[in-house]
Amino acid sequence: MKERTQKSNTFFGGAAILAVSIAIVKIIGALYKIPLGRILGDVGFGHFNNAYAIYNLLLMISTAGLPVAMSKTISEANALDRRNQVNRVFRVALVTFVILGSISSLVMFVFAQPLANLQGDSLAAPAVRVMALSCFFVCTMSAYRGYAQGHSDMVPTAVSQVLEALTKLGVGLVLAWYILYLGFGSEFSAAGAIGGVTASGFVSLVYLMIRHHRRNSGRGLAPTDDKPERAGQILKTLAAIAIPITLSSSVVPITTYLDTVQVQNLLQSALGYTEQLAVSLYGCYQKAITIYNLPSAFMVSLTACIVPAVSAALTRKDKLGAGKIAESALRVGALLALPAGVGLAVLSGPIIQMLYPETNQEVASHCLLVLGIASAFVCMMLLCNAILQANGRAALPIWFIAIGSATKLAVNFVLVQIPSVGIKGAPMGTLVCFALVSVMELVAIKRVTPHPPKYLRVFVKPAIAAGVMGAAVWASYGLLAAHLGNTLSVAGSIVIGCVVYGILVLVLRIVSRDDLSLMPKGDKIAKLLRIR
Repeated sequence: MKERTQKSNTFFGGAAILAVSIAIVKIIGALYKIPLGRILGDVGFGHFNNAYAIYNLLLMISTAGLPVAMSKTISEANALDRRNQVNRVFRVALVTFVILGSISSLVMFVFAQPLANLQGDSLAAPAVRVMALSCFFVCTMSAYRGYAQGHSDMVPTAVSQVLEALTKLGVGLVLAWYILYLGFGSEFSAAGAIGGVTASGFVSLVYLMIRHHRRNSGRGLAPTDDKPERAGQILKTLAAIAIPITLSSSVVPITTYLDTVQVQNLLQSALGYTEQLAVSLYGCYQKAITIYNLPSAFMVSLTACIVPAVSAALTRKDKLGAGKIAESALRVGALLALPAGVGLAVLSGPIIQMLYPETNQEVASHCLLVLGIASAFVCMMLLCNAILQANGRAALPIWFIAIGSATKLAVNFVLVQIPSVGIKGAPMGTLVCFALVSVMELVAIKRVTPHPPKYLRVFVKPAIAAGVMGAAVWASYGLLAAHLGNTLSVAGSIVIGCVVYGILVLVLRIVSRDDLSLMPKGDKIAKLLRIR
C-alpha cells in the first residue's frame, strides 16, 4: 500500500512539474512572439511562421511517438531491475533519434527553396535553412528526455523546456533586431529569429547530456546479469508503440502546414495578390494566432490532473465519483475559458493596437475577434480530450480532430477565395473546426461515460457571467478611451472585467469546494473565499 501511494505521489508530482513547465513555456513563447512580430513586421513574421510550420511537421513525424515508447519500455525494464535492457533501449533509441534528426535536418536544408515555394513564400527559404539544424538537436534531446521520463524523473524535461524557451527568447529577439538594424531584408531578419530556435535546441541538448552523464556516472549500482533483447527486437517494440501515437499526433501539424500552403496560395491564385501581400496578410493572421494561443496555456495544469483523478476513481469502481470529477473539471474550465474568449473578442481591436501598432489593424483585429471565440472551444476540447482518455476512449479525439481539421480546410477553401473575405476566412475555419470538435466530444462524453456531466450546470452560469463581464469590459473601455490612451484603457477595462466577473462567480455560486480542489491551491482558495 505504501509503495502504491509513493508511486501515485511520484506520478502526480511529475504531472505537476510538467504542467507548470509547459504553462511557463507557453507564456515565454508569447513574450517571444509578441515583440518578434513588431520587430519583423507582417511580412517577416509571415516568413518566420512559414518556416516554423515546416519544422513542426517534420519534428512531429520524427519525435511524436518515440519518446513515449522509449519511456514506457525503459520504465517496464527498470521495474524488473533489467539495467542492461534499459541501457540497450537507450542506445537503440538514441541512434534512431540521431538518424531521424539527421534526415529531417537534411530535408529542410537541401529542399528549403522548394518547400518555401510550395507554401507560396519563396523568401522563407533562408529561415527554413537556419531552422534545419534544430530538427537534429530536438530529435537527439528527445532520447534523453525519454530516458529520464522512463525513470519517473520529469525534472530534466521540465528544465530543458524552460531553458529552451528562455534561450529562444533572448537569442532570437536580439538576432532578429540586429540583422534588421544592419539593413538586411525581412527574410534574413526572420532567419535570425529562427537562429534563436536553433540555439535553444543546442543549449537544451547540452544541458540534457550533462545531466544524463552526471546521473549515470558513479552511481555505484551492482551489475545485473539480465540478457538484453537484440537491437532489432527493441526497435520493433518501440515502433509498435510509437507509430500509432505519431499518426494521431500528426493530425494538427499536418493541418497547420496545409493551412499555410492553402491560404497563401489561394490568396495569390484566386484573388491575384502578390506573394509579398499574401505573406504580409498571413503574418497579420499569425499575430492574432499568437494571442489566441494564450488561454489554452491555463488548461495544462487542469488537464494534467483530470486523467489520473478520473482513472483513480474508475479503478476504485467509483463511477459516480469519476463523473463528478469530469463535471467539476468542465465547470472550472468553462469558468476560465469563457471570460478569456469573450475578453479577447470584445477587446480584439484595442489589444492588436496595443501589441502590434504597425500591423494591418483591420485584418488582425478581425482575426483576433473570431479567434477569441475559438479559443474558448479549444480550451473545452483539451478538457474533453483528457476526460475521454481517462475513460479509455483515447481513439475518439483523434477521429474528431481529423474531422474538424478536414472541415477547417474546406471552410478555408470556400471563404478565402471570396474577395470580400480573403484572409479573414482562415480564422473562421479555425472557429468552425474547434467548435465542431468540442460539440462532438461533449456528445461522446454524454454517451460513453457511466455518469456524464450535467451540461446545464456546467455551462449556463459561467456563460451568463462571461456575457455580463463582456458587456462591462466593452462599456468601460469606451468610457476610459475617451479620457486615457489605448494601453491604459485596455488595462483598466480588463481590471474592471475581472472584478465584475469575480463578483458574479461568488454571487451566482458557480463553483464549489470540489471544483476548486482540482486546481493548484484550490482548497486554500475555497477557504479564503468561504466556498463550501
